Amino acid sequence: MGNKQAIKNYEKAISPAAQRALKEAEERRKLRHKKEAELAEEKGGPKGAEPTRYGDWERNGIAYDF
Repeated sequence: MGNKQAIKNYEKAISPAAQRALKEAEERRKLRHKKEAELAEEKGGPKGAEPTRYGDWERNGIAYDF
């Protein structure tokens, strides 16, 4: 799907509502990436995504709930 014609055909095949949903999802992804980039670097913290996003934390096999 790298050529322009294939992309044009794909855009015609999906409904306007689906196109809006894809556009909104892309905007949410951009906003999420922007927020992640603004976070300060953590020293000695866990690698990857913020572990407290699920309301708990696991360290060395021990789970802590807040």
